[in-house]
Amino acid sequence: MAPKSFWKGYLKLSFVTCAVAMTPAVSDSEKVRFHTLNRATGNRIESRYVDAETGDVVERDEEVKGYQTGDDEYVILEDDELDAVKLESTRTIEIDMFVPRDSIEWIWYDRPHYLTPADAVAEEAYSVVREAMKATNMVGISRVVLYRRERAVMLEPRDKGIVLWTLRYGDEVRDEDQYFGDIKGDKVEPKLKALVTKLIEERSQPWDPTMLRDPVQDTLKDIIASKKKRGGKPLQRKKAEPERPSNVVNIMDALKKSIAAESGKKTPRKGK
Repeated sequence: MAPKSFWKGYLKLSFVTCAVAMTPAVSDSEKVRFHTLNRATGNRIESRYVDAETGDVVERDEEVKGYQTGDDEYVILEDDELDAVKLESTRTIEIDMFVPRDSIEWIWYDRPHYLTPADAVAEEAYSVVREAMKATNMVGISRVVLYRRERAVMLEPRDKGIVLWTLRYGDEVRDEDQYFGDIKGDKVEPKLKALVTKLIEERSQPWDPTMLRDPVQDTLKDIIASKKKRGGKPLQRKKAEPERPSNVVNIMDALKKSIAAESGKKTPRKGK
């Protein structure tokens, strides 16, 4: 059973409009989450906003948004001023333009959502938009209010559906040249490159989502289950001492050793 949608509205392209529903494509609901408790009473602790200078609790109706312009200087924006710059409609995804599918690099992608027809009547218009984007290898660009702020979004056809990606704005992505520009070594030793290439080939295998299991989460669940069962502290595992690498490393020797180790992991197939 598909999760309940968290957003419903309309997808619009010129005069073509259809009702759609949206659900996040990723979830962290399975992750272990903790509450902060009072050790003495076992009760949960409540967070409240306080004045940084006086220490007094600030009630919700006294909270305002402020943009810092200097030391202890802020420009206050009222709710009506913030509302004035929001999208006119927060429930319509109007596709403003299309761009080539491969022209948006991964670094601009933020969070994926599944966009689906809201009912059987909407399926035809929805499918036409999806198939037209597939045929032209284009993706749609639009804006919509999600998570309490206006987002730039990309609509990408995927199989029988459409994936809506929220996109990062231009000032959110740092210029890579500031970090990679001074790195030397664009020309490497061919023999070293060949050895690393062989190491990559030795470790190559088909993609499988199970490769991305979270061992920390698994261990936390084991600890919680153990404490729940025992009613006390779980048995402590002895931590293995990490191997300390030598300060002086011969890259060629290290690569040859790595390749030999990888080759040794592979067992010969039966019948050979």
